[in-house]
Amino acid sequence: MDFSTIDIVVFVAYCLLIIGVGLWVSRDKKGEEKNTEDYFLASKSLPWWAIGASLIASNISAEQFIGMSGSGFAIGFGIASYELMAAITLLVVAKYFLPIFLKEKIFTMPQFLEHRYDGRVRTSLAVFWIFLYVFVNLASILYLGALALEEIMGVELLYGIIGLAVFSGVYSIYGGLKAVAWTDVVQVVFLIGGGLITTYLALDAVGESNGFVAGMSTLIEKAPEKFDLIFSENHPAYEYLPGVSVLVGGMWIANLGYWGCNQYIIQRALAAKTLEEGQRGIVFAGFLKVVLPLIVVIPGIAAYALQADISKPDEAYPWLLNTFVPTGVKGLAFAALIAAVVSSLSSMINSISTIFTLDIYKNLIDSKASEGKLVTIGRITSFFALVIAVLVGPQLANLDQAFQFIQKYSGYVSPGVVVIFLFGLFWKKATANAALTTALASIPFSVAVDAFLFPDMPFIDQMGVVFVTLCTLMVGISLLESKKESKGFELTKGLFGTSMVFNITSIALFAAVSAIYAMWW
Repeated sequence: MDFSTIDIVVFVAYCLLIIGVGLWVSRDKKGEEKNTEDYFLASKSLPWWAIGASLIASNISAEQFIGMSGSGFAIGFGIASYELMAAITLLVVAKYFLPIFLKEKIFTMPQFLEHRYDGRVRTSLAVFWIFLYVFVNLASILYLGALALEEIMGVELLYGIIGLAVFSGVYSIYGGLKAVAWTDVVQVVFLIGGGLITTYLALDAVGESNGFVAGMSTLIEKAPEKFDLIFSENHPAYEYLPGVSVLVGGMWIANLGYWGCNQYIIQRALAAKTLEEGQRGIVFAGFLKVVLPLIVVIPGIAAYALQADISKPDEAYPWLLNTFVPTGVKGLAFAALIAAVVSSLSSMINSISTIFTLDIYKNLIDSKASEGKLVTIGRITSFFALVIAVLVGPQLANLDQAFQFIQKYSGYVSPGVVVIFLFGLFWKKATANAALTTALASIPFSVAVDAFLFPDMPFIDQMGVVFVTLCTLMVGISLLESKKESKGFELTKGLFGTSMVFNITSIALFAAVSAIYAMWW
C-alpha cells in the first residue's frame, strides 16, 4: 500500500491518541496507590457503553478483517453466522451467567470454579488457560497482526510483531484493565468507522459509483450464491458450517465457551458498575456484532464480485485497501485494522496477568501479599507474557495450517469447559471430582470423535457429540457421589430478573438476527 504523508500523519496521530488516553486514565490519584480491584477490574466503574465497546474491540482482530473477508470471498455470507449467533449467545450470558458471577464477587473464572467446586479445579484450569492464552492466543494475535502489516505495508514480520507488542504494552502493562477498557472505546470508533469506510468504497465500486445502497443491491444480484446463511449438504463449505446445526448445534458450545466462560472476554462485564450496567453493555456488544458482518464479510464478497486479482482469499481485504481506498483515507482504514489487533493484544495481556496473579501467585505462592505487590506482580507477568509471545509468534509461520489447528484445538477444549460451567451454575449436585474428570476427558474425547469415531462429521457437529458425552460423564460421576456435600449456588427468586430496557433491547436484537436469517435462509 502506498502511504502519502497525510496517511502517515493520520496513523501516527491515532497511535499517539491511544497511548495518551491509556496513560491518562491510568494515572494514580494523588496520595493513592492502585489496588487489585483498580488494576484488574478497572475499579468496578465501567459504564455500559464502555463494556460493550471493549467487548467488541477485544474480540475483533486482524483474523476477522483478513480471515473473515477471505471467507466472505470464498464461501460468502454464511461465515457471518459466527457473528450473528454470538449476538444471541451474549443475551444468554447477560441474563443467566452474569448475575451469578457478580453475586459471587469474583475476579477470575478459575476463582469462580473454586467457589463452586474446589481448589484443584481452580488451579488446573488456571494453569491451562495461562498456557493457552500465552502460547496460542497472544502469540497468534501478534503473528496475524504482523502478517497483515507485512501484506499491506511491507513491514518485515519480526519487526511487525515487536512493534505491535511495544504499542499494546506501553499503556496496558502500566494501567491494567482501566487503560485497556477506555482505550478500547476509542479503538472501536476507529475499528467501526474505518471499517465502514472500506465497505462503503467497495460497495460504491460494485454499484458503479451509485453509492452504498445501490452497491449492496448490485452485489446481491451479481453474487446471489454468496448470500446463503444455511448451507445444504452439497455445499462445498458444509463441513465448516453444517446447515441447521449452526443454529441449534455445536456453534452454541463454542460461543458459550468464548463469551460466557472466558476470562479474556467476561472480565469487562465483571468490572461493571452494577449488574444492570453490565447487562446493558453486553446487549450493546450484541448489536455491534450484528453490524460487524458489514465490515468484515461484505468487503470479501465485494472483492469477489469485482473479480479481484488475488491468488488466495485472504488477500481480498488488502486488495480492497490498495485498490479503492484513496490517499488521505488509507491512514484511517489502516488504523482500523491496527486498532483491532492492539485492542485484542491489550485485553489478552491483562487477562493473563489477572489469572496468574490472583489464581496462581496469591492463591498458591503468597496469600498475604499486599495489594501493591499484587499489582506489581501483575505488571511483571504482563511483560514476560508479551516477551514469550514475541518469541513464539514468528515460529507459527513454520507450521502448516497453523490456525486451522489452533481453531480445532480450541474446539477440543470448549465442550469440557462449557459442561463444567453450565452444571456448576445450574445443577447443585455437580461435584468437584466430576468437574475435574470432565476437564481432563475433554481433549481425549474430542480426539477420539475426530480421529476414530466420526472422522467425516463436520467439526461443529463433533463438538456437539463430545458435549453430550461429557454431560453424561458429569451427571454419572456426580450421581455416584450423591452423598457428598455439594457447593452448589442458591438461585434465589428474582436473581435472573432483568430491567425493561434490557428486555426491550434483547427482543429487538433477537428480531434483527431473525430477520437476517429469514432474508438469506
